[in-house]
Amino acid sequence: MKVFSRRGMLSLIGVAALAACAVITGCDREAGTPATEPVPKSAAAAIDVVATIGMVGDLAVNIGGDRVSVKNVMGQGIDPHLYKASPGDVRIMSDADLILFSGLHLEGRMADLIVKMASRTSVVQVTDSIDEKLLREPPEFAGHFDPHVWFDVSLWSVAATRVRDALIAKDPAGTEVYTASAAKYALLLAELHAYVKDTAATIPENNRIMVTAHDAFGYFGDAYGLQVLAIQGISTDSEASLQDINALVDTLVTRRVPAVFIESSVPRKTIDALVEGCKSRGHTVVIGGELFSDAMGAGGTPEGTYVGMVMHNVDTVVRALGGRVPDKKPGRLGEWSERDRK
Repeated sequence: MKVFSRRGMLSLIGVAALAACAVITGCDREAGTPATEPVPKSAAAAIDVVATIGMVGDLAVNIGGDRVSVKNVMGQGIDPHLYKASPGDVRIMSDADLILFSGLHLEGRMADLIVKMASRTSVVQVTDSIDEKLLREPPEFAGHFDPHVWFDVSLWSVAATRVRDALIAKDPAGTEVYTASAAKYALLLAELHAYVKDTAATIPENNRIMVTAHDAFGYFGDAYGLQVLAIQGISTDSEASLQDINALVDTLVTRRVPAVFIESSVPRKTIDALVEGCKSRGHTVVIGGELFSDAMGAGGTPEGTYVGMVMHNVDTVVRALGGRVPDKKPGRLGEWSERDRK
């Protein structure tokens, strides 16, 4: 049987490993959450693409253009660590010409469904071309890689090339379109990477501590110079202990950190506990804003795109921690922002 290896790739390593993969990320959510509405398919569209998460689907939309119809299994506010595939998910994936998933064990118990789909249609892990030396391997994640690679924009650019190649392999007639679109999008991502780095650098040195509910922002911190602390681990299935919360309260009070952050796809109760713990110690820490971690924002909004989500996150963090956010985005990002408002 085909199953997922340590990296999340398909390989022949037995049934037991598949069960272990499901346990690592956990899944307590009941099936039945509907998939997002598909992007309307034009007359020229060649292939139906199903993506597990919005960030992956956004790559397909930007690179595939009118030649693809894209549907995301998980939409706004959905936690992929705790998501169980519904019968509707099985139907849309069965009908797909190409299935794109992030991998690195992000999709939890969708793993067995993805394995089954690989026997009947094209299935591609978009992170499989990223050099393993660039992947985080936190000791608390039982020897597996951190899947939240999209928070280092330079790494997500590599995933974009994997999507380009997957579309070309499935639809060779669209090679020129996919190549040109991917090259244009790569320029936008390069500017986004520079923007995040430059804007984050304005945060005062003593304030460069980013506290969130779960450990989704490790790549962000490594790439852009912030110390990231989280109450829960890589997977939201892990439990936060009172000891964990108290240790973070100690850090917030000692370092006089001004703000902490909630996440759109994670309950905020542990962050609220931090705020109350600091208050009892005589230190005021505020909720600096809501960040998008494992899911993008609503469709039709800037935050419902990868570029808009990343800009929202960095701007929110920088403002809350005392840095400076430019009034107008530079270069292609400025053009993108103006276009997105229309």
